[in-house]
Amino acid sequence: MQLIDTHAHLDFPRFKKDRVKVIKRAEEDGVKYIINVGADLASSHRSLRLSQEYDHIFATVGIHPHDADQVDGRALKVLKDLAKADKVVAIGEIGLDYYYDNSPRDVQKEAFKRQLELAHKLKLPVVIHSREADEDTLEILKEMEVGELGGVMHCFAGHLEMARECLSLNMYLAFGGVITFKNADKTREVVREIPLDRILIETDSPYLTPHPYRGKRNEPSYVRFVAEKIAELKDKSMEEITRITTANAINAFNLSL
Repeated sequence: MQLIDTHAHLDFPRFKKDRVKVIKRAEEDGVKYIINVGADLASSHRSLRLSQEYDHIFATVGIHPHDADQVDGRALKVLKDLAKADKVVAIGEIGLDYYYDNSPRDVQKEAFKRQLELAHKLKLPVVIHSREADEDTLEILKEMEVGELGGVMHCFAGHLEMARECLSLNMYLAFGGVITFKNADKTREVVREIPLDRILIETDSPYLTPHPYRGKRNEPSYVRFVAEKIAELKDKSMEEITRITTANAINAFNLSL
């Protein structure tokens, strides 16, 4: 297998004690490449450093909606400078989160738009976080002409109509451990219905650990359980799922491998 985990946070503190072992274990389990995703300025710096330490790890830089109040002129300049590095392949994760509402919604929207503007300037795809904010997310993606950028709807959990709208905007849909949960029928329906050539796999490590390890810390080696579930839902072989989702990731992030 040559899988690509398209969304991990290996720079987070939960990997501090055994990060090297986690990365090695992923390689041994067939994870050929990992995209480590920035969530604020500090983690964007760490993500870039990690990508520079490992040939098979790429980075994204961006500020999560939880920290939308950090997105000012200075922060955007820092992100712009970080994004000039060869191993940075996207702006993200950015978007809206109305579940926690850690930042006021108007602040989230403005931060989202400003980072999409940055992505346009840099001609980079985007990694989108959208939780309980489908309507506003779609409105902003259309307003900001995200179709010209392309990118990924991270940990997609929307309904089928939302999925089709995102596909029309040149976005890939990424699925993680949630599709193995008992209460994820809606998400599994989306996986069944959308074209395989628009699907990515991810872990969101250290979060959302798939069955049979749910409740434990997630890590990139577990992305194979996501691939296996998609193979089951699509009635395809694991080899075909591996081949197609890897090709999709290469296309989505314009990876130079």
